[in-house]
Amino acid sequence: METFRILVTGGEGFIGKHLVRELESRGHEVISLDLMHSDRENYIRADVRNYRQLERVFERWKFDYVYHLAAEYGRWNGEHYYENLWETNVIGTKHILNLQVKHGFRLIFFSSAEVYGDYDGVMHEDVMVNNPIKDTYQMNDYAISKWAGELMCMNAERMHGSEIVRVRPVNCYGPGEKYHPYRGFIPKFIYHALHNKPYTVYKGHKRIIDYVEDSVRTFANIVDNFKPGEVYNVGGRREWLYDIKEYSDMVLEAVGRDDSIVRYKEVEPHTTRVKIVDCSKAERDLGHDPKVPPQEGIKRTVEWMKEYYGIES
Repeated sequence: METFRILVTGGEGFIGKHLVRELESRGHEVISLDLMHSDRENYIRADVRNYRQLERVFERWKFDYVYHLAAEYGRWNGEHYYENLWETNVIGTKHILNLQVKHGFRLIFFSSAEVYGDYDGVMHEDVMVNNPIKDTYQMNDYAISKWAGELMCMNAERMHGSEIVRVRPVNCYGPGEKYHPYRGFIPKFIYHALHNKPYTVYKGHKRIIDYVEDSVRTFANIVDNFKPGEVYNVGGRREWLYDIKEYSDMVLEAVGRDDSIVRYKEVEPHTTRVKIVDCSKAERDLGHDPKVPPQEGIKRTVEWMKEYYGIES
């Protein structure tokens, strides 16, 4: 297997850390870039919103591939901190695209399955091309910013011949994802259940989730199967489509608590009810093969959170 020098922006984030480890385990030389301070080897601190800071990185190293994960994440985070969202997700991405033109690396851009917005059919990758915007109405700034990033990538491909693969992760979760109010529903449910704190479950919503180790294995495969211009959904198996209440029940069972802490409400406004995301293209091109079903992945995540937060079994 050929090895490469790879930059991972957002390398200290939840997915980023797992991806860095996976790429390193395959013999690649990996540089992690993030905004926070870190004492890890092969790490550099930089803010993707600042072109000068990024430029210094590319003057120091020549990269074969860049995984661009650095982003402000989440629907409500994007509403409450929209200045950070737009500067990081759009201006930061533009900086990376301009540096790609200058330095010639191959780029893997991390979008999100949120770009499908309110589409009510099976979410194949070509939905975003073959349907009018009213059918793929992105219902929050986070989703809009990620679609803007994809549009910029496609424009760079046309204008400059840039070689880019886009990926749309689907509810990636697992050990290493610390709780905060803007995270996805799995870490929120687990954190609240472990601390015996109330949380809300909206009925009538269905989602597919994907265990982080399954996701990053597929992401890491891209450098060995790089097809410029392609876009891939990366998520769990379609038969793992469950109602949000069913996920909550799995969490409660793994934690050993009843549902007295759960507030049940009707459908959440401004949120897609059922998201059926098709990942067959990633299965075909990238060997995507999710192995950890939600029940097992949730148990593993509960055990990690217990250890991280010092909660005895």
